[in-house]
Amino acid sequence: MNITSIHHQLIVSCQALENEPLHSSFIMGRMAVAAKEGGAKGIRANSVADIQEIEKQVDLPIIGIIKRDYQDSEIYITATKREVDELVTGTHAAIIATDATKRIRPHHEDLKDLVEQIHAAGRLAMADISNFEEGVNASKIGFDLISTTMSGYTPYTSKRDTPDFKLLAQLSQAVTTPIILEGHTYEPAHVTRAFEMGAYSAVVGGAITRPQQITQRYTQEINKFNQIGN
Repeated sequence: MNITSIHHQLIVSCQALENEPLHSSFIMGRMAVAAKEGGAKGIRANSVADIQEIEKQVDLPIIGIIKRDYQDSEIYITATKREVDELVTGTHAAIIATDATKRIRPHHEDLKDLVEQIHAAGRLAMADISNFEEGVNASKIGFDLISTTMSGYTPYTSKRDTPDFKLLAQLSQAVTTPIILEGHTYEPAHVTRAFEMGAYSAVVGGAITRPQQITQRYTQEINKFNQIGN
């Protein structure tokens, strides 16, 4: 894949887990169509079934992941060689993303082995990281793209409700690997600000594809209004 097609462009994350109202490969396929019609240049998707359906519906490059829980690790995004194998054999996802945080992996697998496995299959590897140290390490071990996905989601990073622009800026200065903004990106201005700060591309999910979250942001403001006696 020539990644220039996603340079300074929007990637939409089309995901709905089993406990969410829109959990359905068919729905994710239609969501991807809607994203393409809106101008998205890439899709991020979870599970072989969802990716296969999306591939039938759109011709955009896909960032593929598999979310699976393991008892011996907190890592759940494309955590082991098993998930990589499922993605490379079951989909045409051009990019495979994996949690690249410093936490212990399931079965004590080595992150570098996953990168090599992804490359051996002719795909690009994207690192989902949470802090500067992890981003630098991801660049060193050969990841093709680095995403701020996990910032605020590890025990050692602060919870946040806005994008981690500081991390983005630091990594853009420190490594030559393209940096992708992902996480807590609720406004179009967040994306353009990220590009100004050196982001190669941006992934937006819940702000576009999770209507329950979009609705909640409205109702929270309404509740605040009502609580002050209006």
